[in-house]
Amino acid sequence: MFALGTMLLVLWLVPPALLAAEQHPREVPLWPKGAPGSEGKTEPERVERTSAGSLKVYSIHNPTLTPYLPPKDKATGAAVIILPGGGHRELNVSSEGYDVAQWLSERGIAAFVLKYRLAREPGSTYKWDVHAFQDTQRAIRLVRSRASEWGINPERVGVLGFSAGGELAALAAMKFKDAPAGSTDLIDQQNAKPAFQALIYPGTPARIVPTKESPPAFLAIGFNDGAAVALARVFPLFKEVGVPAELHIYAGAGHPTGFRPKDNTPASKWQERFFEWLADRGFLSKP
Repeated sequence: MFALGTMLLVLWLVPPALLAAEQHPREVPLWPKGAPGSEGKTEPERVERTSAGSLKVYSIHNPTLTPYLPPKDKATGAAVIILPGGGHRELNVSSEGYDVAQWLSERGIAAFVLKYRLAREPGSTYKWDVHAFQDTQRAIRLVRSRASEWGINPERVGVLGFSAGGELAALAAMKFKDAPAGSTDLIDQQNAKPAFQALIYPGTPARIVPTKESPPAFLAIGFNDGAAVALARVFPLFKEVGVPAELHIYAGAGHPTGFRPKDNTPASKWQERFFEWLADRGFLSKP
């Protein structure tokens, strides 16, 4: 137990076997033979639980996707790859991952929680715009490669990112043409462009530069978030290049909000607005 400012925070290690028993679906490795750039890294992944019950993950060297598939009778064919936040130092996989995925899957949307490599964790040799971005693109390609198996329309695979994960989602929506050089992996040959992007209080919005090729965007942030003004300035750029976008700025919210429907505030309902937006854009219409 330790003090952090005036707030008392408790973290304890969660054994991998116990985490697996918490009814999360089985993880799918992005690179079964090892991720490029992680060669020789054998430190085990760490999962910690806070006093509030949320899970944080560290030391990720074997990136994975955790699939939450909807019942076949509810499936819309849409899929969302969820990138939790955590400042590239940790992953907040509960309210910015598993909880969101479960909610989406119950509404007919296949959801996949991505555990990507962390560039700002102490001692890390990774770069967020290289290795974590590789993980993001690989996740998009992997889902498309198994679209038939998972009941997904490959043209309806998008990304949803929180904070640092929003940085990665935005980058995936801007840089999607290049496949890994010289790769013969069939997964790598899949299209890496997301069909849509949902950026939930994304980190460093000033880096977002949409073009006419960008996918449609759903943007949400709290008024008291330090990045709110920067994201508001990005919104007109989508209009200028003719890309449909929707922006929600919640007056009473800061950073972050995550998935907290029990809070019963406007900001805690962002996922409902996202669901409505997907429907409005035609991503949820059944064939």
